[in-house]
Amino acid sequence: MKKNFISISYGVVLTLSFVLISNFVSAQDVQSQAIKFGRLLRLVETFYVDTTNVSKLTERAIIDLLGQLDPHSVYITKSEVEEMNQPLEGNFEGIGISFSIIQDTLAVMTTIPGGPSEKVGLRPGDRIIKVGGKNITSIGLKTQDVYGLLRGPKGTTVNLKISRKGESAPLDYTIVRDKIPIYSLDAAFMLNKETAFVKLNRFSATTIEEYTSAMNRLGKEGKIKNLVLDLRGNGGGYLGAAYDLANQFLEANKLIVYTEGIHSPRKDYLSTTNGDFLKGNLVILIDEGTASASEIVSGAIQDWDRGVLIGRRSFGKGLVQQPFALNDGSMIRLTTAHYYTPAGRNIQKPYKDNPENYRNDYFKRYERGELFNKDSISNADSLMTNTLVTKRRVFGGGGIVPDLFVPLDTSVHYTYFNTLIRKNIFFPFVVKYIDQNRKELISKYPDFQKFKTNYAVPVTMLDELMVLGEKSGVKRDEASVKLLQNAIFRQVRALIARDLYEAGTYFQIMIEDDKEVNKAIELLSSQKNYDHCLNR
Repeated sequence: MKKNFISISYGVVLTLSFVLISNFVSAQDVQSQAIKFGRLLRLVETFYVDTTNVSKLTERAIIDLLGQLDPHSVYITKSEVEEMNQPLEGNFEGIGISFSIIQDTLAVMTTIPGGPSEKVGLRPGDRIIKVGGKNITSIGLKTQDVYGLLRGPKGTTVNLKISRKGESAPLDYTIVRDKIPIYSLDAAFMLNKETAFVKLNRFSATTIEEYTSAMNRLGKEGKIKNLVLDLRGNGGGYLGAAYDLANQFLEANKLIVYTEGIHSPRKDYLSTTNGDFLKGNLVILIDEGTASASEIVSGAIQDWDRGVLIGRRSFGKGLVQQPFALNDGSMIRLTTAHYYTPAGRNIQKPYKDNPENYRNDYFKRYERGELFNKDSISNADSLMTNTLVTKRRVFGGGGIVPDLFVPLDTSVHYTYFNTLIRKNIFFPFVVKYIDQNRKELISKYPDFQKFKTNYAVPVTMLDELMVLGEKSGVKRDEASVKLLQNAIFRQVRALIARDLYEAGTYFQIMIEDDKEVNKAIELLSSQKNYDHCLNR
């Protein structure tokens, strides 16, 4: 026994010694290379034939170095750091509007409820023509310029001159900036008496508060037996926010996700007893834009056979980044670990062999036909595992494959419709229409339900939209317009609703012909079909 103890102790000492020596050698190597690079910069600065900018040269070297590692380790300049953090932190400081630049003029689209602009009476449709006495119309204004003009520290003031339809002269406003919330929840409403719909656009510090608040509100309208969680296009965010959301659906002590890397010991994230939707039927909508934190939630739900995933294969990002500040206020986001679903899947798609293919993955999926046919998805048997309850086959190595596949709509006629959207034909057209008819619309449809039930888009709008399209270089296509009239009218109705009421009403109209949502409703209409989907 003593001999065995001595052998074990000796082995531990040897292992620890090896680790310490390896770390020491590695640190020495890093220090040596740092000295080498520092000398290079001094030589360039001292002897190079032309004027140089050492700061820019260093930034380029950092960017190139990180680019050799993986697609998600990135350098962020000092000026980008604050702006980058705002969507995840859940707020910024400014005047509280959403805006659009229409015909080189800054137009107010909505005012954030309770925000500084709403408090002083700014309205949707207002045109901001001067900021701080400086003209901003017809100067080639860009979105970044607007941020610089309107955002600023809480408590500071900004003077605006506003052009408003129906007013003979411009109006002057003085607005005191304040903290403005950035919402990660786009919409939450009831699809029917028993089924709630929640759409999230990111995972931020405020996501779980927004989600629980929305579910509490919907729960007062009736008992929620089913939930459709829309994570399509949700590119992720905080891992902690994803954990908090998945925790809402799983019983205690279920593994939600674990992370691990060479320099990061395994860390398990287990569910608690705090979930508020542990028993109801759950459907999650995913697509090729569903990534990172969204895949953590989707993977946990699929691995535990807790719900049904509908849509198309997710993005495939299974890497965890950690921010590290640099001495000048810039930072890097460095990949420090892989994350794994409860069944042990790393859903990170390959990137080392061909970085170009990684960047063009969407187009590769399109070419292979997998956006239109589930059988075109290639899964390596070596990456197969089983779900934890019903032992269904699932795969790692490149996104999460849904349980029910819904193909991308490839109708040739949608090309014209989508081109009108890309050319921003609908938005300015609707803004102009609302400017001319706002009072009449509000009077006739004082609430969203009346609007949704009774408002009909004037047929004359079709020709007006085609004319606007032609002016922007989109060739008139009357055959497509005839076939897609309902889709065009739906887009117009949704944009009008968002302006007149609140942002979530846009989605309430847009999902009327949403194939994934309709598939979810169909599945949830039969408990037998829902259970069968989880047990096949």
